[in-house]
Amino acid sequence: MTFAPKILNWYHEHQRDLPWRQTRDPYKVWLSEIILQQTRVAQGMPYYLRFVEAFPTVHDLANAPEEQVLKLWQGLGYYSRARNLHATAKTVVEDFDGKFPDTYKGLKSLKGVGDYTASAIASFCFDAPEPVVDGNVYRVLSRYFGIDIPINSTEGIKYFKELAREVMDSENIRDYNQGIMEFGAIQCAPKKPSCLLCPLQESCVALQENKVDQLPVKLNKTKIRNRYFNYLVLLDDDGNTILEQRRGKGIWQNLYQFPLIESERMLQAKELRPLINENNTVPETESLSLYNNEPVVHKLSHQHLHTQFWILKTSDILKEGTPWEEIGGFPVPVLIADFIKTLKI
Repeated sequence: MTFAPKILNWYHEHQRDLPWRQTRDPYKVWLSEIILQQTRVAQGMPYYLRFVEAFPTVHDLANAPEEQVLKLWQGLGYYSRARNLHATAKTVVEDFDGKFPDTYKGLKSLKGVGDYTASAIASFCFDAPEPVVDGNVYRVLSRYFGIDIPINSTEGIKYFKELAREVMDSENIRDYNQGIMEFGAIQCAPKKPSCLLCPLQESCVALQENKVDQLPVKLNKTKIRNRYFNYLVLLDDDGNTILEQRRGKGIWQNLYQFPLIESERMLQAKELRPLINENNTVPETESLSLYNNEPVVHKLSHQHLHTQFWILKTSDILKEGTPWEEIGGFPVPVLIADFIKTLKI
């Protein structure tokens, strides 16, 4: 028995019961695929169910206000995915009469839909013979065939796509594509793969050459940038605070936050005060205290945010302020959402 039949046999025996596998509706499959980018199934599942409940059709998502979409997305990170999700829903409704394209090329023309997502939707919903290549597939193929070309190099991306096309089962593409990804997630896992119980063990090059923990190879391109955030949590005597919306491109675009002062390093109160005085949006304050003695380090893919929350009390009534009990309704970064949960006023 060759590679693809073994993958299919394994999948039919071990597949997880996941809601997006019970449908061929491209809207729901697309929704699940965007949510599961950079996200584990266990974390993504509740988000998928909430989105389907809030927006049963692509029309419902297209007609929703962006703030509602961002609020439902809160905690998943990579917020550009949520904005692209919303933009693509509008495109499908306005340009395609509410129907997703049924070809790889048509799907790939949509915003936020790359090679993998287009292949997934095309094969899962329309049985198009397109191979999927995600992190799980890279791992299975590189180990089984003993390939040490870096998976994130231009050469590697092209090589593995061609290899995936060679070994796929075109006649059973829906189950095969789901199967090889499932196999990589469960059987050929990144750490502690189940090699002793693996149906591919007899012909797996990495296992025979004792290279399982060395494959796949990935170029380390990411240089981590350290940033230092000082959030100013203003409170007046009526329990109001100030939230502002992040504008422009960059992380957390259109999410809400407390007024922010970014610095070159961690600051003491005496160093922060002059910077607060230069900020025209902040009224006179009676007290300034640091809420967290140890900075909260929020790790993103390319940057680490060293964050301090400063409590500023003012006797001025914050006319543009928001009652503290209402701020839970605003879409905010998870870093701020966690802080809001802990501060009792």
